[in-house]
Amino acid sequence: MLSVLRTTWPLFLGILLLMVGNGMQGTLLGIRGGLEGIPTLQMSVVMSGYFAGFLLGSLTVPGLIKNVGHVRVFAALGSMISSVLVLYAVEPGWIWWTLLRGIIGFCFCGVYITSESWLNAGSTNENRGQTLSAYMIVQLLGIVSAQALLNTSDPGGYTLFIVASVLVSFAFMPILLSARPAPQFQTIKRMTFRQLYRASPLGCVGIFLMGGVFAVLSGMSSVWGATIGLSVAQISLFVAASYAGGLVLQYPIGWISDRYDRRKLVLMLAAVGAATGLVVIAAQPGTLGLVIAGAMMGGIANPIYALLLAYTNDYLDQSDMAAASAGLLFIYGIGSMGGPVITGWLMEVIGPDGFWVYMGVLLAMLTVYAGWRTTQRRALTPEEQGNFAVITPNATTIAVEAALDEKQSDPADRRSSDAA
Repeated sequence: MLSVLRTTWPLFLGILLLMVGNGMQGTLLGIRGGLEGIPTLQMSVVMSGYFAGFLLGSLTVPGLIKNVGHVRVFAALGSMISSVLVLYAVEPGWIWWTLLRGIIGFCFCGVYITSESWLNAGSTNENRGQTLSAYMIVQLLGIVSAQALLNTSDPGGYTLFIVASVLVSFAFMPILLSARPAPQFQTIKRMTFRQLYRASPLGCVGIFLMGGVFAVLSGMSSVWGATIGLSVAQISLFVAASYAGGLVLQYPIGWISDRYDRRKLVLMLAAVGAATGLVVIAAQPGTLGLVIAGAMMGGIANPIYALLLAYTNDYLDQSDMAAASAGLLFIYGIGSMGGPVITGWLMEVIGPDGFWVYMGVLLAMLTVYAGWRTTQRRALTPEEQGNFAVITPNATTIAVEAALDEKQSDPADRRSSDAA
């Protein structure tokens, strides 16, 4: 890992600063919306704008890169992100913010695609796994660190928006000034949704449901926190805990998944997540209980996402991985767009508990569907499965394909390590 960081530190430093800026703007908008008196339903539309923009970016940015190159696209999108972060504070209003959130989601998608292309092209077969693991860890550390910065100034002013803009601007310097050449960009072949569903019904349905869960957890946490009267410090702690839980639990759950039926593991994790939402609604815990629940929900949502990708990958030829990952990420994007809006509507109808109700219902649906799927197809043996890859929902097709390809290439590596 240290050797990887020594050779790619400019990229990782840039990615870290980018994720700090991105993590700040998501939470900050939810808090600021509460201060401005913007209704919950309208704020949910604002939050969904990011996921709509991200989905649009996944479809169009590869074409831009192919036409004008990585460096130009990266620099242009980076400049746009930095500008948008300042423009948020110019006119606090839900329509304006929705437009800006869509733009910033589009731009961050493009930035992730180019960054992941550089990392993947600069990795060797020997260190690709370590590089991608470090990339995922840096992403999560950046978002967690961002929550601490929210407590350094008044969210009702301009300072925090300016800080996020400056951090993003700084992020592009080490990346663009590094000597790493731009990689060759290849167009990914398409796989129809019917083909993808035939390969893994659970993967398709599960990714769609988890899109809604993760979009609510990452996009609506600050809106929910502001609605129930949490302080800035409490909201930032809750959001940080949700990401930290995902970081901590990815690896032990991944280790188990390489040795156990992944469908049953998805079922059990989803059931625990649904139960967590039910307990919060019934017990109405204090700040500590909410933070623990946030860590639990994040620690479940992130690994389930990676589990579903790994499970789908187990039923694919290596040549189909790129097309399948693109299709799954599109399905995930569709689920993500609707999650915040439905949650906002529920919070208007039944109160703040709608935040937990929506995530709990989706996870309960996944529990039932995963249980039914265990009766429809025999379980793969550990020897037939590919290895689990640590993948966060922020990753684009480039990182997903590279991670799955690296882990799928030689399942015997795991068996030999078990025997040692």
